[in-house]
Amino acid sequence: MSDVAFYGHWICPFATRVEFALHQRGIDHDVVNLPPSAVRPPDFEMPEEFLAHSPRLEIPMVRIGDDYLADSIPILEWLEEQILDRPLLPADPDARTLVRERMTWIDQHAFRPMGGVYYGTDPHRIARASEKLTDALAEMGRWTDEGGWLAGDEPTLAEAVAIPIHVRMDGLRRLGFTAPLPAAIEAHAERCRTLTGWPAVEWSAEQTDEFVGRFEAYRRTQRAPSSPSWS
Repeated sequence: MSDVAFYGHWICPFATRVEFALHQRGIDHDVVNLPPSAVRPPDFEMPEEFLAHSPRLEIPMVRIGDDYLADSIPILEWLEEQILDRPLLPADPDARTLVRERMTWIDQHAFRPMGGVYYGTDPHRIARASEKLTDALAEMGRWTDEGGWLAGDEPTLAEAVAIPIHVRMDGLRRLGFTAPLPAAIEAHAERCRTLTGWPAVEWSAEQTDEFVGRFEAYRRTQRAPSSPSWS
């Protein structure tokens, strides 16, 4: 058994962040496949350690030794503190601050409208979320002018936070995101596909079909904007 264990599921974008970082950094880890509530079979038995250590019963969760932590961005930071090899946070304090600022920005300004696209239950909501996502991607594209990546000239935790957008883009297209991608973001996606962590999180055509199918079914059954938990 490895000293590190990852609790997550491919369909959860927050778990994707952590899984990417683990593989990008070459951290040996065990995997506990733990479906989010929206895709969890009724008879699925939750691991006891997950029930004990994930306060909101949400993925991802990571164990290092005997310690546990849930929530993707705190996990990414914790991994940097506990495992020093091949870090995704730069050593320079100002550069670290920039990475953290951009992680937070992506979480607030890109992830939220991305969710608005696939949770959208009418064309107006989808269009509004798409506009916000387009604006966010344009801003992120401008960041790459500084060095090719989202926070400098090397991949950082900012890539880990943003990577689920690239992974899900084909599915987002099929669910109503029709805006053209900024050229800088297309180039960034291509660079991300060359990273060590990419194959671990890249979706197959079947996974994209399942993602799209689940949200199409959700749209057919929902009249209110309330959303099930995908974390």
